[in-house]
Amino acid sequence: MPANHLYLVDGSGYIFRAYHRLPPLTNRHGQPAGAVYGFTTMLWKLVEDLNRADGPTHLAVILDASSKTFRNDMYDKYKAHRPPPPEDLVPQFPLIRVATRAFSVPCIEEEGLEADDIIACYAKAALAEGWQVTIVSSDKDLMQLIEPGRLDLLDTMNNRRLGREHVIEKFGVEPEQLGDVLALMGDSVDNVPGVPGVGPKTASELIKTYGSLEAVLAAAPEIKKPKLSQSLIEHADNARLSRELVRLVCDRALPEPLDALAMKGIPEAPLKEFLTDQGFRSLLGKLSGAEVAAAMPARVEDAQPFVHKDYETVVTEADLDRWVTQARAGGLVAVDTETTDLDCVRADLVGISLATAPGKACYVPIAHGHAGDDLLAEKPVQLAQSVVLGKLKPLLEDPAILKIGQNLKYDLIMLRRNGVDVTPYDDTMLLSYDLDAGLGGHGMDDLAKRHLDHACIEFKAVCGTGKAAISFDKVPLDRATEYAAEDADVTLRLWKRLKPRLVGEGGNRVYELVDRPLVPVVAEMERAGILVDRAELQKLSAEFGAAIVTLEARVHEAAGGPFTIGSPKQLGEVLYDRLGLAGGRKGKSGVYSTDVNELERLAADGVEVARLVLDWRQLTKLKSTYTDALQEEINAATGRVHTCFSLAVAQTGRLSSTDPNLQNIPIRTEEGRRIREAFVAAPGHVLLSADYSQIELRLAAHMADVPQLREAFAAGTDIHNLTAEELFGEVNRDTRGKAKTINFAILYGISSWGLAGRLGVDRGEAQAIIDRYFDRFPGVKTYIADTVSQVREKGFVTTLFGRKTHLPGIRGKTVGERQSAERQAINAPIQGTCADIIKRAMVRMPGALTQAGLTGTRMLLQVHDELVFEVPDAEVEAARPLILSVMAGAAAPHVQLSVPLGVEIGTGPSWGAAH
Repeated sequence: MPANHLYLVDGSGYIFRAYHRLPPLTNRHGQPAGAVYGFTTMLWKLVEDLNRADGPTHLAVILDASSKTFRNDMYDKYKAHRPPPPEDLVPQFPLIRVATRAFSVPCIEEEGLEADDIIACYAKAALAEGWQVTIVSSDKDLMQLIEPGRLDLLDTMNNRRLGREHVIEKFGVEPEQLGDVLALMGDSVDNVPGVPGVGPKTASELIKTYGSLEAVLAAAPEIKKPKLSQSLIEHADNARLSRELVRLVCDRALPEPLDALAMKGIPEAPLKEFLTDQGFRSLLGKLSGAEVAAAMPARVEDAQPFVHKDYETVVTEADLDRWVTQARAGGLVAVDTETTDLDCVRADLVGISLATAPGKACYVPIAHGHAGDDLLAEKPVQLAQSVVLGKLKPLLEDPAILKIGQNLKYDLIMLRRNGVDVTPYDDTMLLSYDLDAGLGGHGMDDLAKRHLDHACIEFKAVCGTGKAAISFDKVPLDRATEYAAEDADVTLRLWKRLKPRLVGEGGNRVYELVDRPLVPVVAEMERAGILVDRAELQKLSAEFGAAIVTLEARVHEAAGGPFTIGSPKQLGEVLYDRLGLAGGRKGKSGVYSTDVNELERLAADGVEVARLVLDWRQLTKLKSTYTDALQEEINAATGRVHTCFSLAVAQTGRLSSTDPNLQNIPIRTEEGRRIREAFVAAPGHVLLSADYSQIELRLAAHMADVPQLREAFAAGTDIHNLTAEELFGEVNRDTRGKAKTINFAILYGISSWGLAGRLGVDRGEAQAIIDRYFDRFPGVKTYIADTVSQVREKGFVTTLFGRKTHLPGIRGKTVGERQSAERQAINAPIQGTCADIIKRAMVRMPGALTQAGLTGTRMLLQVHDELVFEVPDAEVEAARPLILSVMAGAAAPHVQLSVPLGVEIGTGPSWGAAH
């Protein structure tokens, strides 16, 4: 399959181009919308132009979160001369974010960083994974990132690609030297001081002559032009400051994982809704013509417009009693918590909001204001936390009252930390996820706009941003009430829109059996966290650092001299010019390819430099991404890492892990496995790893009804040996390896081109192998054909538990988009059923452990097909068979499989030892 190719759109450039290219326009609400319209058309054209077979696999729009960043702390005059954006452009920024998401394109911004920095972080992360990167921009600062053959810029205004040659032509230096040139010449627009009297041409000549900024400054006294020499000497500090101002940050944690940027095509439903809301009739005509009016969502009778709202700040016991009575009378209440931190393990509870009917909500503050606080000169009147929780606990734990939340997992953790359980409950985020996966985001802001035609109050509008930001406990009560009560109100209104759809649209089974009961289970896993040995991480970081230094020396020795190992250009020249190796491939830029596939090819041929560089790349990534970064994630109070499991992100139903991501810790290399050794059990405990064995292949055997595969799994036969025998007539290391690749590739709808690349054969032979596979296992061919037919007809596919994955790209305007949707459709029912089964195991596990008296055994992590437990030494022997039994029987009785679910279990003092 082709390598991943990430496109990063500099959204700010798009916005200002859109604003200036069109006359003032308003939308159907009378709001300024010229930039929104222009941006929408430009993004649409970009997505269509790129959505081809050889186009990008991943795409994101990057925006500036605010005008203040860390550079303003470094230099208070940075961008001080820039005028504020036009008055009629400011209200269009939020709409542009909505427009981006309507295309199912991630819209990413980060407080404290400029869009250029976020782009740099994603670019470097993608390059480290061996991806290709294109930045949609012509900004000179971003040209610093260009790497021939790996990263270029796309100038859509002039329809051209910008690479190394463009930088050399315009600035006279290599891309990696551009930052030094920019530092010398300064930038009047951004108020980067530079060196007076040094323009682009002089800066370029200086860097070409001396090689770097520091070398120029060191040589300044000897420069023969007195005026230039004096200016460089007098303004050396400004030059160094300027260098830091133009240097792009590229090592911060990614706001969204790379995989979350996968292109999904243009989903018709959310885009149609957005265009209709804005009144962009010509674009609606382009999308679906006369069907627009009929496709508008119907309004629920009691989802009143937001002008009808009655919000109250509750500060007396009598008022709180009145709200509790109302909730009991209605039989339901929407609940939301306000806290001091997004990290629910560190956060403190600040207040609780309730809604009992659409438009009728309250906020109960409990921890606002501090003595001597400038923002709240006097601590406001409010009820004590003990009083509030004492009155709400019976309500929230009452089995006769339904509690409704949005992303309720966070609120469950906060309330459980304060002694309150919440049951029974509904989660609007999960209702949306189980109804509309693939059709848009499931966060409150997205859902409110999509279903209620309402833009929620933004958190930053209440608490501010950057250095001026305040925590919620410092927000005045009137503003806090407006924000917090709205959250509960919106949640209740969303529930009234979404819950009635559940049964009629087939979402009830997966919601009730899988996703809804999983919420408290995952909440407890996050609270528990996993113990990490900081000393072991420090030791690994030191070892990896020393090994990297040693590797660098060995690389230079094998290469016949020093060079910058991280430079693809220099590495290519070493391999194919200096060493004279055969088979070098040059890209359009004239630079040799040195991606991972190329280096692995050379290493397989015995080229030591290639092997050593692969080792060097691996170690540098492990050190920066894991052994260094994980130390910063250890909670000071618990000594544990508390990851956040996202319940409604992956289209197929899988959980995802963030802050930190513990699902991507590598295990295929010795060094990667050693990182897992740093995750340890508490004293007197062991870690137990329980992993489903080849679950996707087992489900494929069942879902495609392949007798040979079913019988092989039932008999415990090696499935890859069986496939090797069927396809190649013999089993050896080579044929088994090929069979393993084929078994998994077929489940992802791989093409003959893709299989040819994986097996290292020509396309004809790859197609013959696919034909032979389908001939031996005709059920697989039938399954693929039926699945593709279903997604073409219905627009979605389903798992065995009824989970829908919508794939709007199946009706895309390009062949590439439709083929991509077909490939996703082939795998989604299998991978989604895997996700459903392990979730079912997780839901059943706490009850099974409690019933068996194993009260000390805790489930800590889920990593795709693996569960990790912390088990007291005294419970290990009893826990092992119980966990195996629960996991092996997780599908039954609701789904009866014709193959057994194999589970492999290991234990040890660390996660690594448990494998």
